[in-house]
Amino acid sequence: MSKKKKLILEAAKILFNERGYSQVTIRMIALELNMSSGNLNYHFKKREDIFETLYFEMVSEFDERIKGLPNTDVSIAQIRIDVEQSMRRMIDYKYFWTDLYNLLAVSDIVKKHFQEVYKHRIDGCLFLFEKMKTQNLMTNSSFKFEYDFLAERMINYGNTWLYSTGLYSSSLEQKSIDYQVNTLLSMLYPFLAPKGQNEFKNLLPEFFG
Repeated sequence: MSKKKKLILEAAKILFNERGYSQVTIRMIALELNMSSGNLNYHFKKREDIFETLYFEMVSEFDERIKGLPNTDVSIAQIRIDVEQSMRRMIDYKYFWTDLYNLLAVSDIVKKHFQEVYKHRIDGCLFLFEKMKTQNLMTNSSFKFEYDFLAERMINYGNTWLYSTGLYSSSLEQKSIDYQVNTLLSMLYPFLAPKGQNEFKNLLPEFFG
């Protein structure tokens, strides 16, 4: 990718995050870079092309993390680190996650890919649960599909936490991020084996004081 394209994408992402995708035009992005709209159109013919490129840029960052999962040590502390890293990556593309429903209607390509990735994310959670069970961190399920439902709850919360945070707070300080990370992590607690519960308590003793 050319240097000019990278500059356009970075400027667009900043403007999308500040104002929302629907409020940003090609002209506004061009003005931010002191270039003509025609010059910008040479690299990206329409705003939707920028949107799609940024989406797949974001996805590639998440894909790199997923690739490393099989070789990652499993512990409650490590899971918390992974959750926080994912949430921080989402903040870099805040405009997407705070307007997810509407933005999936912008591009059929993005919508189709997002729906396919959702299935992979479910599988990723179930893989993690199995790995936790082999290390005596998690119990066996009590009924069929129990862990499928848990995976869906965790993923859906992960998709919407940034939107819901914006409803009640205008800033994303460390305290707010910690709260969201711990909320998602806590969904695991009822399903943890004694070893997993002990790790959880050692990691977050303030929850049990």
